[in-house]
Amino acid sequence: MNMSALTHGRAVFWMVVVTFLWSIAGVVTRHLDQARSFEVTFWRSFFMLAALCLALPLLQGRALLGNLRKGGRALWISGLCWSVMLTAFMVAILLIPVASVLVTMALGPLFTALLARIFIGHHIAPRTWGAIVMAGAGIAWMYGSEVSALSLVGVLVALCVPVAAAVNWVVVQSSQRHGQAVDLVPAVLLGALISVLVTLPLAFPFEATAHDLWLLALLGVVQLAIPCVLVVYCARVLKAPEVALLGLLEVIFGILLAWAGAGERPAPAVLMGGALVIGALVANELLGWKEQQ
Repeated sequence: MNMSALTHGRAVFWMVVVTFLWSIAGVVTRHLDQARSFEVTFWRSFFMLAALCLALPLLQGRALLGNLRKGGRALWISGLCWSVMLTAFMVAILLIPVASVLVTMALGPLFTALLARIFIGHHIAPRTWGAIVMAGAGIAWMYGSEVSALSLVGVLVALCVPVAAAVNWVVVQSSQRHGQAVDLVPAVLLGALISVLVTLPLAFPFEATAHDLWLLALLGVVQLAIPCVLVVYCARVLKAPEVALLGLLEVIFGILLAWAGAGERPAPAVLMGGALVIGALVANELLGWKEQQ
């Protein structure tokens, strides 16, 4: 597959594939035998790191080492953000329902808009303010009705994912404004490495069965390494609103897979709150797309 000659239609197709691959995490983790918490995160990040170490030199050659050396502070901050996303997502999905984690993650674009306004002076359009209010109401509805049944720690860990994604985007944008572009491919590699190093001491004692390791290898390679590389290339062809809209398919795919493959039926409050969040994001991105046209 020649990613350098990617057309718009093919980029859309591969983004749909990316969101589907991302969405399998919930249903796969529900079929683990003994691996739990940080051990799950460690093995998933380890297999992702191994896959990237094999694939990226083939894709970027010697340029990979050059990008790592020239990345500077922004590259390391981006890598740290990726490590938070990789680690927090997996821990959260083991603490609270898949649907709740995925809907919470969908807040990333709105958190990004707020942080960009605070730190780099981006203007927030009225439509985006409206989306922030509506999405906030959806999250309050989703968590408020189940506050006694959900783990507060799980909710807070899940919130780390969109916050880290927002910080990552703002750092990359700020760096580009100052003439130093951040290559997200080595940033993902650094994120996987940091996640492995941080979670290794927390993963002991290892309890994963051979069955668990196969599933975690599937997550590390198929659910993480492959789509993370694909999305970087797709983002070079697609506009930001298109990537954001197509990325929402992960929420839909993930909820349906967890429901069908693990019997994890989302509560009515999650569906209603999630509908508000997704509706707010879709409306905001479509209006933004229309304005750009």
